[in-house]
Amino acid sequence: MPRPPQGSIPVPGLRWRGLNLRLFALVFLPLSGLVLMITFASLGLHRDAMRSMVGMRDERAVRAAASALAQRIQYRALAIRALGTRAADEVSPQHLLDTSRFLLGDFDYGLVLFDTHFQPLASVGESGIWQQPTPPLSDLLATASPGGDPVFSPIVQGPFFSEPVLFVSWQAGPASPRVVGAFSVENLAASLLADAITTDLDFSAALIGPDLAVLYEIGDFAAHEETGTHAGISQALHGDVGTTYVQAGEQEHVVAFSPVAPLGWALVIEEPWESLADPTLNLTQLAPLTLVPILLLSLVALWFGARQIIRPLQVLETRAADLAWGNFETIDRPLGGIEEVQRLHRTLVHLADKIQRFQDGHHSYIGAITAGQEDERQRLARELHDDTIQALIALNQRVQLAYLKVGDNTHLRASLDEIQSLTEQTIRGVRRLVRALRPLYLEDLGLVAALEMLARETSATESITIAFHVNGVEQRLPPETELALFRMAQEGLSNLTRHAQANRGAITLDFKAREVCLTIDDDGVGFEVPESPAEFAPGGHFGLLGMHERAELVAARLEIESAPGQGTRLKVRVLIPN
Repeated sequence: MPRPPQGSIPVPGLRWRGLNLRLFALVFLPLSGLVLMITFASLGLHRDAMRSMVGMRDERAVRAAASALAQRIQYRALAIRALGTRAADEVSPQHLLDTSRFLLGDFDYGLVLFDTHFQPLASVGESGIWQQPTPPLSDLLATASPGGDPVFSPIVQGPFFSEPVLFVSWQAGPASPRVVGAFSVENLAASLLADAITTDLDFSAALIGPDLAVLYEIGDFAAHEETGTHAGISQALHGDVGTTYVQAGEQEHVVAFSPVAPLGWALVIEEPWESLADPTLNLTQLAPLTLVPILLLSLVALWFGARQIIRPLQVLETRAADLAWGNFETIDRPLGGIEEVQRLHRTLVHLADKIQRFQDGHHSYIGAITAGQEDERQRLARELHDDTIQALIALNQRVQLAYLKVGDNTHLRASLDEIQSLTEQTIRGVRRLVRALRPLYLEDLGLVAALEMLARETSATESITIAFHVNGVEQRLPPETELALFRMAQEGLSNLTRHAQANRGAITLDFKAREVCLTIDDDGVGFEVPESPAEFAPGGHFGLLGMHERAELVAARLEIESAPGQGTRLKVRVLIPN
């Protein structure tokens, strides 16, 4: 059977190869999960918007209905006041009421005029209720102040009334008749709320008195709880307007409330807001559940991608970074992952072999150059020591002999003093140059003594304090290793004095069982460490490049720790041969 092309749909029994189909699984399926999340989020936002919209609508409705009730009640108070004003003008009581029968639409329990002894003078409407005033009416007649605002009685229910009734009274003056009107609270609320609020089977509303009595009710308002504990009532009785949400069984109800200001009543409406939403919404809420399998497949695809693609690439990135710093040991280890990652790994291993062979040759070349440099330095040091310094010493001796011949000639002695001083300075400078070219302390006394003398000389010649520390048991290293460490310490101190702008520095030499670590610290300005040695030269870090090459020549490892404003630490680790 011919092999399917890469990226084709896998066939049972054949190996799944190629990245195209995997990209489909890693891109398309996560996008499906994203669509699922957006769908659920949009449904949630839609539900919240519908919930808020119903709450706002009910709040506006209850506010408008409460305002209309307050206006109707205020209108009845103004009507009673107008009748009382006319009654004070000595108009016939019965004639006054007969000409005011148009008000019986508002005062459905009638109107009456009382004299100053609380006896009825005339009445229209339900005249029988005025013959023996009920206690609330008697209290109203006895306590109302003439000339003030119209006064409303408490809600009255008794032998003459099968429903809540409210009295309103007003008297123009102490000698004027008192006008009293009575109307049904239920009729008032029904005529208004039926037009102001749209209802359905799940809707309920109630008009609540100050004593928590239900004055008027639409639907089954208090079927599940006591009226006094119902949401919104206490807030409305305290004068607040707003909306709240309560859980009623499996549904959430929106409760809107508002006070009816003139009498301290509360108007509360309640309905399940979900019943007002589009029925299609309730159906579409289940539709996103069909995307759950897609989301699960996306999670599986993400797990596969993380395990077979992302993680191997991260490991490969780490190994490539080690390779850039000259660590060839980890690149050959098995990696795993998909076929493309494995091919990339094999390519990097092949390139690492080539680089390693090139570096071996390069190190040999650099080693030969370095050895030639050291030989040339030793030759120059010998010539300076054997010829130049000796000649300067001889010159200094001639100056000493010249002192004997000039006698007391002050002018000549001053010239000889100047020549002697310049000669001695030149001798010291040449000797310092000889020590830099050929570290005699390193050859004779070892690395510790040479580094200690280097720290002292740097502290003496530069305005920087260089401390020197030794940890562990001192031991001699191969000459080429000691020379490389000494030269790297020289280069590190040179960078410290020229570029670091430091106040102090330190050289630390740690002798361990199988390793020697040279550390150079400073408290200078620091710098951004390049990601690989290949960036040393383009970034102008030629000193670091030289240290890195010297470290590779003796199989040492250079570590650089620095950041702007945080100083610099250079570490050179080299293994101690058995």
